[in-house]
Amino acid sequence: MNYLASAIRQFDLESTGKWFILSAVIGLVAGIGGIAFHLTGQVVQHYALAEVAHFQPGEAEAEGSIFPHDNAGALRPWMLLAVMAAGGLASGLLVYTFAPEAEGHGTDAAIDAFHNKRGEIRARTPLVKTIASAITLGTGGSAGREGPIAQIGAGFGSFLGGILRLSPRDRRILLAAGMGAGVGAIFRAPLAGAVFAGEILYRDADLESDAIVPAAISSTVAYSVFCLWLPPSLRFTPLFGKPIAYEIGSPLELLPYGAMAIVLVLAGVLYIRTFYGIHALFKRLPLPPHVKPMIGATLAGLVGLGVYQAFDQNLDALSVLGSGYGTLQKSLGTTASVAVPLLLVVALVKILTTSLTISSGGSGGVFGPSMVIGGCLGSALGQMFHEWWPELVRQPQAFAVVGMAGFFSGCARAPLSTVLMVSEMTGGYALLLPTLWVSTLTFLLGRRWTLYVKQVPTRLDSPAHRGDFFVDVLEGIYVEDVYRKDRHLRLIHEGTTLEGIVHALAESTQRYFPVVDDAGSMIGIFSSEDVRSYLYDDTIWKIANARDVMKSRVVTVRPDDDLNTALGKFTSLNVDELPVVVPDDHGKLLGVLRRKEVIAAYNRRRLDHEKQRVASQASG
Repeated sequence: MNYLASAIRQFDLESTGKWFILSAVIGLVAGIGGIAFHLTGQVVQHYALAEVAHFQPGEAEAEGSIFPHDNAGALRPWMLLAVMAAGGLASGLLVYTFAPEAEGHGTDAAIDAFHNKRGEIRARTPLVKTIASAITLGTGGSAGREGPIAQIGAGFGSFLGGILRLSPRDRRILLAAGMGAGVGAIFRAPLAGAVFAGEILYRDADLESDAIVPAAISSTVAYSVFCLWLPPSLRFTPLFGKPIAYEIGSPLELLPYGAMAIVLVLAGVLYIRTFYGIHALFKRLPLPPHVKPMIGATLAGLVGLGVYQAFDQNLDALSVLGSGYGTLQKSLGTTASVAVPLLLVVALVKILTTSLTISSGGSGGVFGPSMVIGGCLGSALGQMFHEWWPELVRQPQAFAVVGMAGFFSGCARAPLSTVLMVSEMTGGYALLLPTLWVSTLTFLLGRRWTLYVKQVPTRLDSPAHRGDFFVDVLEGIYVEDVYRKDRHLRLIHEGTTLEGIVHALAESTQRYFPVVDDAGSMIGIFSSEDVRSYLYDDTIWKIANARDVMKSRVVTVRPDDDLNTALGKFTSLNVDELPVVVPDDHGKLLGVLRRKEVIAAYNRRRLDHEKQRVASQASG
């Protein structure tokens, strides 16, 4: 292993070979991890929900279940409740005993590790997260898969970077690539996985560009590995099956889509506030954290059974538990097979059951429930719009697809990856125009809220990039813009005696003195400290002159140099002033640039940026 680490570190940082190998390895492990997670969840679901409670949650068309979906008998409501409570307890004990950071939806933990923990995730965390999330999902908890699988991929990326002793920057990139690989595999969306890895880290319109190419490689490999495990009929098939022939007949159709965007934003705000409100309530409960997921799961089960009874024991009502993909799959069909009231109730109650399941400390993701909430809301609105304007809204099921993307785009602050993911999951880009339209609207209108609280606004605000952006800000400012052109400089002729130099120092507050020849060209420079060593030997005061005191190798800057260049020279020489010279004549002095002027320019630019960001948030 030490030999391998040494060999990889010898690659240049930007080496294509290095990143291809590392990203492919991460993709391979993430793909295998996705298979293990999927299998574990299926096993738990079959033996806990199907065998004990006689509950078979609906699935997406190309889910790839390893167990047959036969009717084992009538639902056993109280056994379902017992299974969910047991699952919550098992998940809580596992997480809070071995890896407390694996609680909740997982993606936030990976985002936090990227920004604040040098890309470091404990090696045990992905394993604990995999088992705990499989138990939560397999026992009927309302949660998704992206958080667990993202943390699995991110955890291995961090682990690989650690054993190879890579730099924090490289380890962060591998962590992000692992997130993208996991998401690309489990949702059959490799392109979206690559973009997700760079986009989900930030709240505003920013992207971790360094992670995109490694994430694209890892996501492609993970997707291929995961799909090869599936039955031949489902390999490389979109999660929700083959696409329906959607089409947009008129630009006027964007009007009802725009109205839907407003509803999705309001639902998103309700989702986020409910999620973190319940999280705060459970944090205040004077109980051991190990048992809180059991309480949350039990309450979610009670809510789900209440909806089930309210709708005359309609199994579609139980989509408020589990993944909920069954009802979502029906809403994407060619005919509306789920009524509007049930769709609205499933969407709203799913907000509550997901919050109870995950905010109590249960382990699972929030992407899957978000798809169900947005898809059901979109389907309900599509059917209503179709009833009101049948000539304009001819395909109400298209609103389910667009609703899936629009809702999560606003909640997660990730419009691009969400558009791509939903398009890949549903198998077509025919609705790209309304999807982009709605996702952009929800992203803009919902900018004050986010489901991922560990996101930072932009790379400039990330501790991971603090040093990078000190340089980036300075690169946009030039010496010409900063140094004072009206500053009077006292120049010292090369023949000036040391006695004359001492008198000059006494009469001036200047610290650095350029030395010039008869033509007025600068040939050297000295500081007051350079003269100090001569002060105690007055016998040479009339013999030594400026040429003896000066340093002839003068480091200068030009007016067209950026301040990053100037700062590098200040740092390497450990000086406080640099002469500014004419670009084509380094002997012709224009003035001096002071270090404090560079720092002041940087602070002004940072302050301007912060004011703009605050004003932008206030206006939004």
